[in-house]
Amino acid sequence: MRKYVKKIVCFLIVLCAGALGQGYAQVIWDSSGQSYFQIGDKGIIRVSMPGQEEVIWLSWADVQRANGGVAVDFSRFALSDQSDNILLFGEDKRVYHNTSSSCWVYSKPTGRLVQVGKQWGASQLLNAALSPDGTQVAYVYRSNIYVEELASGKSRQLTFDGQDDSIRNGWFDYVTSEELFLTQGLQWSPDSKRIAFWRMDISEVPVFYMVNNTDSVYPQLVPFAFSKPGQPIAKATIGVISVNDGSTTWVDLPDDSTDHYIPQIGWHPDSHRLMIQRLTRRQDVSTLFSFDVDNQAIHVIYEDRDDAWVDIQAFWMRRGHDWYWVDEGKAFIWASEKSGWRKLYRIGLDGEEQLLTTGDFDVMRICGIDADKRLLYYLASPHNATQRYLYQVSLDSPSPGVRVTPDTFEGTNNYSFSPDGKWAMHDFSSHRYLPASEWLAMPGHRALDDGQPVAARLEANPLADQVTFFTITTDEGVEMDGWMVKPKDFDRTKKYPVIFSVYTEPAGTTITDVASVGASRRGSDFFNVDSGYIFLSVEGRGTLVPKGRTWRKAIYGKLGWVNVIDQAEAAKKIREWPFIDSNRIAVFGGSGGGSTTLHLLFRYPEIYKAGMAASGVPSHFVYNSTYQERYLGLLPESRENYVKGSAITYAKHLKGKLLIVHGTGDHNVHYQGEELLLNELIKYNKQFQFIPYPNRGHGISEGEGTVLHRKTLYHDFLSRYCPPGGI
Repeated sequence: MRKYVKKIVCFLIVLCAGALGQGYAQVIWDSSGQSYFQIGDKGIIRVSMPGQEEVIWLSWADVQRANGGVAVDFSRFALSDQSDNILLFGEDKRVYHNTSSSCWVYSKPTGRLVQVGKQWGASQLLNAALSPDGTQVAYVYRSNIYVEELASGKSRQLTFDGQDDSIRNGWFDYVTSEELFLTQGLQWSPDSKRIAFWRMDISEVPVFYMVNNTDSVYPQLVPFAFSKPGQPIAKATIGVISVNDGSTTWVDLPDDSTDHYIPQIGWHPDSHRLMIQRLTRRQDVSTLFSFDVDNQAIHVIYEDRDDAWVDIQAFWMRRGHDWYWVDEGKAFIWASEKSGWRKLYRIGLDGEEQLLTTGDFDVMRICGIDADKRLLYYLASPHNATQRYLYQVSLDSPSPGVRVTPDTFEGTNNYSFSPDGKWAMHDFSSHRYLPASEWLAMPGHRALDDGQPVAARLEANPLADQVTFFTITTDEGVEMDGWMVKPKDFDRTKKYPVIFSVYTEPAGTTITDVASVGASRRGSDFFNVDSGYIFLSVEGRGTLVPKGRTWRKAIYGKLGWVNVIDQAEAAKKIREWPFIDSNRIAVFGGSGGGSTTLHLLFRYPEIYKAGMAASGVPSHFVYNSTYQERYLGLLPESRENYVKGSAITYAKHLKGKLLIVHGTGDHNVHYQGEELLLNELIKYNKQFQFIPYPNRGHGISEGEGTVLHRKTLYHDFLSRYCPPGGI
């Protein structure tokens, strides 16, 4: 019996009780919410609640026998509504954000194993999805959608215009996946009779070429469609296929130029209506439509506008794409920042809106819904933006909500709920304690292990005494959260060098009260609390923290400007601390943090003596259209925003010591940008150190010896230009 899960546990729960074929996870709940399934060494394990009794529900030995004695290393699985047919994924192969796989369906009642799409060869199926009734599997092969009937083994092609380099049915171009978090491009209706899908026309999207110089004697070009600011974007349309006769109904959105995004679709529980979210290319208007597939009627349910950009659910939910239906499909839960704070609303199918969360605070994530008790659970932290707590609010009347997380758990709390909201996995972390987890009965936050609840057995973090959280106010009146990690032998009478860890952009945060403070980003490659440095990070405006719309959207039109100013102004205050050596201040960042590092070295040489910029964006003109246009506006009218916010504009002012590293195979932030920067630095005779990593990606981690080499590189650079130790 599993009494509790200790230390770090990663659970990805599918929060839906219908067509589980649309979401793949290592943990999947059955539709009753009374048990869940997960992959184990010997098979798929079924765990019953509340006792958490484990049984091997499907053994790998049985699957191997059904496969003629051939073993397969299965990575994921999905279930039908009745949990009698299991879709198994193996032989995975990454295709940028997607995974192509070989797929099998095992029937529990018959013990029969069927390989789906076997005729196409190994690792060829994208986005395979089991129908809710368990009788069919839909998948994408070479940008067309197919469906295979499991009983007969008959496979039928449902779309015919797909080509990887022009029309993609059921999957996406790179930028759409990167910025809208979309990978699963087809969805079964709950009654298993229809399939809704995205059709992405990328024929006008310019092709970007990377060069592979190392895998053959002659260089190989690696082409892929990639939209940059001001260039054509993929044209998204939505189709609905009738599985019975293969006919397709196209959704004709009103006032549609196709120069837009469709970040989310979802079936209504009645299987007759499809919900669609459309976002303008400027990303300042979001419109929700209801489409009646039977009569092709479409009407607007809800519209949200913002002078900057409208945050889509996937962004603040971190890749969530669920429609949170309530009241038996009469309404759903939606979020908006129109009040100045991210609040939750109950939106009826007639468009009627009811505010649920009141008060001046941000909802950070929806966690679960208990329809029986009329409760909605969400994460928030009204009084400390570095922490996370569970709250509940009634589905029937607006209120500030009630905190559910006990006071014992001061820090960062995350929750994964069962579909019915009755059970939850609680993960807790803070700089004071090592991570811990427990299963709860809800409501009431009651630990299932009553004899030894996690609150009574928290283990102190051995680094806690070296970590300090603080706030600092700049001369502009901006109050910023920060953390500091001091050396183990810290002596306040000495002066120490500082390494600032930065990110600063809207896609992430650095200041969170967790056990791994300071080691959560690429800085972990050289983060060592005994190395003789003080590690510091501060969180400025524009970052993804719960401080309200004004804080987050202060960066609009000023990406690379206001966020950089906040970092420098905070550093000016910090270098006045008596134990800080103002002559030994370095800065490090990766991705957006790499961009910020360049800015700080170029624009504030009086503060930063050395900087290490990894995988940064020196010029806003060469990153992807969706990200840059969201925060800087459209070209050509917003050109000045792009110039002012690009680090390359200020390269001629470099005085300190600069190390730049980048993977030549980085398909996210292209190596191209670094070559533009190198030319600018060379033009003004600015000396620097530059290390390209052949064919490595954005994280610069692939290949034998890469991680150790990068760690050694950083260490040697710092030792030379920002030596460690108190003096």
